[in-house]
Amino acid sequence: MNTDSKLPSFSEWTAQIQQRTEVALAGVLPDAAIAPHRLHEAMRYAVLGGGKRVRPLLAHAAGALAGAAAEDLDRIACAVELIHAYSLVHDDLPCMDDDVLRRGKPTVHVEFDEATALLAGDALQTLAFQVLAERPLGTDPANQLAMLNQLAIASGSRGMAGGQAIDLASVGKRLGREELEFMHIHKTGALIRAAVLLGARAGGTLGADEHARLDHYAKVVGLLFQVVDDLLDAEADTATLGKTAGKDADNDKPTYVSLLGLVDARRLAEEMLDEARASLRPFGARALRLEQLADYIVHRAF
Repeated sequence: MNTDSKLPSFSEWTAQIQQRTEVALAGVLPDAAIAPHRLHEAMRYAVLGGGKRVRPLLAHAAGALAGAAAEDLDRIACAVELIHAYSLVHDDLPCMDDDVLRRGKPTVHVEFDEATALLAGDALQTLAFQVLAERPLGTDPANQLAMLNQLAIASGSRGMAGGQAIDLASVGKRLGREELEFMHIHKTGALIRAAVLLGARAGGTLGADEHARLDHYAKVVGLLFQVVDDLLDAEADTATLGKTAGKDADNDKPTYVSLLGLVDARRLAEEMLDEARASLRPFGARALRLEQLADYIVHRAF
């Protein structure tokens, strides 16, 4: 791994990307002074001032590996984060997970009302595609069209929305590991994978083998994120999580912890981390930030 002292530390780099993402998001979100005021206020409330911005970090890390322009990566980071934020707003609704706390503050439907939360989520979803489409990304319109298609698939019934449907249908059931992985490849993994691949596409310099390696890394990290999320839900308290702890167990949802137990779920996370690192090895120092992010995703819990 490259340890060049001229490079910012991982914590410095994450802080820089998180800050530039916050600024970019504030710029693309409608101002609350513009009508409809309450809807725009709810959208900004849902997105700004919270979250680790893991998906934007992954997009920037993959884009830097592929030589993408930072300004293009800002737009990709905004698009994936807007999709993520919309999904959280909808997931917290009473008809879904019925949660009252998100990122350490009241959920959108609690702070505003259910109808406003529903509309805010809808508007955040469409804004994501506007951000990705409204100006050229690079010099190849066909590549930009493919990026829009990739984000749409990752967000829809063959991605995140489909995974949430499977999740809701699985309450009270005991799933095998393959079934659990299928659910989370869609529910959590699809958007994480899209963040990595969209960032890489913005650079346009990767060969087929390099792209395949990055895709494998993205798939592994998407599942890894969910394994650690399940561990956090089982082990951390509400104040640490910023959302209601123990909700999965209370709702009788299948998780990696309920399937494997705490010890084996931790072991699985470490095995997945090794697999993600192996996928990046041929990139050498170019993959430093992606490797650091995989490590961060695992060890943020324990």
